[in-house]
Amino acid sequence: MHAPLDHDTAHKLLDKLANDGDFREHILGDPVGAMAKLGVTVDPATVPHKRALPSKAEVKANLEALHTKLTSKAGMVFFLA
Repeated sequence: MHAPLDHDTAHKLLDKLANDGDFREHILGDPVGAMAKLGVTVDPATVPHKRALPSKAEVKANLEALHTKLTSKAGMVFFLA
């Protein structure tokens, strides 16, 4: 489990996941580095080895629910193993 994100960071992350193909590739290949670019520190030991992301369309369709999860105790729910 990860610490909740602040609302602005969650918004930036979801915008990138919904619209930025390069960021999506970066976060799948180097999630710690990608999150660091957003100002978020992630413990590499907590990142799943097998990673997948919802499609851009799924992110766009579920922005409110994902934002709520990212800003709550659920943390980095965008990594779906």
